Amino acid sequence: MAEHNTEIKSPIAVSAISSKQALTIMKGDEISYLIDIRSSMEFLFIGHPVGAIHIPWMDEPDWEINPHFVADIRKLLLGGTMCSTKDHCANIILICRSGNRSETAGEVLLEAGLKRVFHIVDGFEGDKDKNNHRSSINGWRFDGLPWEQC
Repeated sequence: MAEHNTEIKSPIAVSAISSKQALTIMKGDEISYLIDIRSSMEFLFIGHPVGAIHIPWMDEPDWEINPHFVADIRKLLLGGTMCSTKDHCANIILICRSGNRSETAGEVLLEAGLKRVFHIVDGFEGDKDKNNHRSSINGWRFDGLPWEQC
């Protein structure tokens, strides 16, 4: 009888942080990149954190995952050379609307070998309230953190 591998792999976990924690990290001494992974329309018309770099995870019109996402992040990090030692690399902080897409995108980055990947759990607009409105419970904008609109 053949043996089966019953070992269960645990998923790669992206470090979850709040909007306020992200801002604290970015103000620290380490190199940090805040990457807004929302669609172009969300980034432009809903607003975005001041200084955020826009690299969409999915975008209109087809809403398919950006096949160049990891490569675009690597380009931003100069091919991964933004590491001063083996374990100390630039912080990659991902933000989306509510934390769902950023977690998934972060897992892909970790699987691609990038380190120090964070995702903002409350996103830019945060969770929906009982009336299905965002920006009324939590999120970057709700917390009064710096943001702008085009």
